[in-house]
Amino acid sequence: MSLSGVCVTAVESRPGGPSQALKALGEGVLGGASQGPVHRPLGARVKAFVALTKPRIIELLLITTVPVMFLAQQGVPDLKLVLLTCLGGYLSAGGANALNMYIDRDIDALMDRTSQRPLVTGMVSPRECMAFGISLAVVSTLLFGLTVNWLSAWLSLGALLFYVVVYTMILKRRTSQNIVWGGIAGCMPVLIGWSSVTNSLSWAPVILFLVMFFWTPPHYWPLSMKVKEDYARVGVPMLPVIASNKVVAKQIVIYSWVMVVVSLLLTPLGYTGWFYTAVALAAGGWWLWEAHALQNRAKSEATGTKLKEMRLFHWSITYVSLLFVAVAVDPFLR
Repeated sequence: MSLSGVCVTAVESRPGGPSQALKALGEGVLGGASQGPVHRPLGARVKAFVALTKPRIIELLLITTVPVMFLAQQGVPDLKLVLLTCLGGYLSAGGANALNMYIDRDIDALMDRTSQRPLVTGMVSPRECMAFGISLAVVSTLLFGLTVNWLSAWLSLGALLFYVVVYTMILKRRTSQNIVWGGIAGCMPVLIGWSSVTNSLSWAPVILFLVMFFWTPPHYWPLSMKVKEDYARVGVPMLPVIASNKVVAKQIVIYSWVMVVVSLLLTPLGYTGWFYTAVALAAGGWWLWEAHALQNRAKSEATGTKLKEMRLFHWSITYVSLLFVAVAVDPFLR
């Protein structure tokens, strides 16, 4: 583990990134932070480097990796292979997240939700962060290639480069399509889970890749609706910043329907049976209920109805967890 226009921000933004004023302000804040606090205890430093990897996000990526290994194996995969794949995946995603923080350190200093990240507080210097991210990228690629297989290694490296270069450096500050196409990086663990077992790809991981692709925007847009003032302040054109809540909610409903329909393709193609189908229908039905409810609240927002956008955000995490647990369990019930 993701629609275009011009942001209305507190400072004048130029195409391709934040304004010079924003950059200067961010660099000014970071200039002071980069000196670091007077005292940086070892324990706090270790926690800061762990925080650079964004562990909570990686948990979600692993949830979409391991169950696909069960599906590919049609049973229990080799435990050593699972551990190596998870370790490689963690290191790769952690490296991508660290490099993301290095690139975004100017705007992280100005956003409330990112103001305590390690580069902003000075617990980790920009140079340390960049070296850490690159090291994790190299180690994870070699770990995958030498202990799993090279197909998984290249897929992992491709995901890292896509997230860092295509999403963070190119899309994020230029277009509200950022999370749509940038979300491809978060879909890659599905392919990696399958390839780690089979050293090949098939239609099953492609379908699950598409499920995650269509899941990412309606997962992230509700959160963006909640914190859109943060994004507007730094000139990042997330869809809720440049469009009304009605428009965003409509897009969420469209993506949600496509996601649910795609999730049901595994069964007619023979990859899953009744258990997965039942879970996909039940969880998908509840998702659609929540998506339409959000759309109705957005239509009535002018009358004082609370948007409650985080309900769908939290359910989206539960949904993907249930769906992929069903992916792992289904082979044992066929």
